[in-house]
Amino acid sequence: MSKKADRVIMNDDIRVDEVRCNVDGAEPLGIISTDEAMNKANELGLDLVLIAPGAKPPVAKIMDYGKYKYQEEKKLKEQRKNQVKIVVKEIKLSVKIAENDISYKVKHAREFLEKGFHVKFRVFLRGREMAHPEAAKEVLLRVWPMVEDLGTMDKPPRFEGRYFNMLVLPNK
Repeated sequence: MSKKADRVIMNDDIRVDEVRCNVDGAEPLGIISTDEAMNKANELGLDLVLIAPGAKPPVAKIMDYGKYKYQEEKKLKEQRKNQVKIVVKEIKLSVKIAENDISYKVKHAREFLEKGFHVKFRVFLRGREMAHPEAAKEVLLRVWPMVEDLGTMDKPPRFEGRYFNMLVLPNK
C-alpha cells in the first residue's frame, strides 16, 4: 500500500467548499458547507473525516477518528488470530531408496498427518535418472498405500523440474 492510500483527510485538511455530512450514530445532516460541518464537529468534540473525496459533493463523517482507528486495528488483529496456518512438511525420497528407508520416512509422514500437517513427498532425480522419471512416480505410488488411511492425495504425482511431487492432505 502506498502512503497516499493510507492518508486520511480530516478536520482542517479538508479543502472543499461543501460536503455531504453524516454524523456517526445520528441522522445525516445533508449537504452543508465545510465550515458549518467543522463547527458541528467541534461542538460535538469529534473529528470531521473525509470518507469519499471523489464523490460529488465529497462525503464527510463526524466521528471519533481515534476510536474508529482503534476498532479497525482490533478487528484486523482478531482476523489474524482466527486464520488457520497451513504447515507443509516435506519428505524427500530418491529413486534408489530401500524398502526399510521408505517405511522409516512413511512413519514420520504418518506422525505429521496425525498432527494435521500437510505432507509433500518429493523424489529428486539425479543425472541419468532424468531419463526415466516413471521410476520416481513408482516410488510415490509405493508410498501412497502406506499413508492412504490418514490422508487424501491432493493431486496425483506430477513432474516439476527435477522433482516428482505428491501432496497428501490430512483427513479431517
